[in-house]
Amino acid sequence: MAAVYAVILAGGGGTRLWPLSRPERPKPFLPLLGETTLLQRTAARLEPLVAPEDVYVVTDRRYAALVAEQLPAMPAANLLGEPVGRNTAAAVAYAAAAIDRPADEAMLILPADHQVLDEVGFRDALAVAGDVARGAPDGASGRLVTLGIEPSGPETGYGYVLARGRGDEVGGRPVFEVERFVEKPSVERARELLAGGLASWNAGIFAWTRGTIRAALRRHAADILEPIEAAVGGGPEALAVAYPGVRATSIDYAVMEPASLDGAVRVVPMAVGWSDLGSWAALRDALVAEARAAGETGEVVGSGRHRDVGSSGTLVLARDRLVVTIGLRDTIVIETPDALLVCAADRSQDVRGVAEELARAREEPA
Repeated sequence: MAAVYAVILAGGGGTRLWPLSRPERPKPFLPLLGETTLLQRTAARLEPLVAPEDVYVVTDRRYAALVAEQLPAMPAANLLGEPVGRNTAAAVAYAAAAIDRPADEAMLILPADHQVLDEVGFRDALAVAGDVARGAPDGASGRLVTLGIEPSGPETGYGYVLARGRGDEVGGRPVFEVERFVEKPSVERARELLAGGLASWNAGIFAWTRGTIRAALRRHAADILEPIEAAVGGGPEALAVAYPGVRATSIDYAVMEPASLDGAVRVVPMAVGWSDLGSWAALRDALVAEARAAGETGEVVGSGRHRDVGSSGTLVLARDRLVVTIGLRDTIVIETPDALLVCAADRSQDVRGVAEELARAREEPA
């Protein structure tokens, strides 16, 4: 395929991973799965499909120094700093307006904070998505492409991509037209979707050309694209004025869902050991998968000074003190210098609400 480039979205507060993920150093910039950070792992797994000089990062300006420190091989000009976070539709619009690349190159969009176990298979799926995004060899127009995760069960925490028909084969992989997107269904609805055999989890990973996504934004979300386009040429000051007034919504809601109704979206399913690491329980499961792949039991996972007796299904991250656990089942223990979190793994989604409540309390007058 022709050249591709990647845009990594390194935003979000990561409040579901409090107390380790904080506003000054959120989730993408933390080494949660080893010695390197999630952002570094995201960039590294793209090679050799995407060279370091062809990687761009969209992030809050507050984190520009962190990005430069963690991705030293990426050119400084490839860092796009947002004045404020306005969700993924604005981030994509900013990238489409600011990055000057040839029209026949595929733009890959990837979150900075996911786990992928099968990196070779992942790059293969990205390459196919890039080919579909650019257009078929017979000259057919390019498409908006999403990469779907083959579901392992009726998960209710993810959105779903529902495919239509038998699909085509590109590069040895099936490619389907997207019928519609389904947002976080009930367990019963998720089981119905899986029974149909054409449903994937929505991973928030996309491919398109600049021309294709700009046209789609102009059609479905002109109120997001146009002020950002107008401000890009005016430099950081103009962007700082325009950006806070831009509607905050995801690229899924703004473009992909309405575009799917026009038959303009394709999905490339993949099974690559993916996790969005969206909660402490998800991180525990990701570390368990890596441990078992390395031949370990994975009963208790984590890092730091930790001793355990007879626990199972437990994640422990100890940063400063020695943490001792005895006989725990399905428990999360996160120790930091100023906070200690202990919760049942099946309640780890509630951490976000606690973190937000604590943040609001700190903002109130004393």
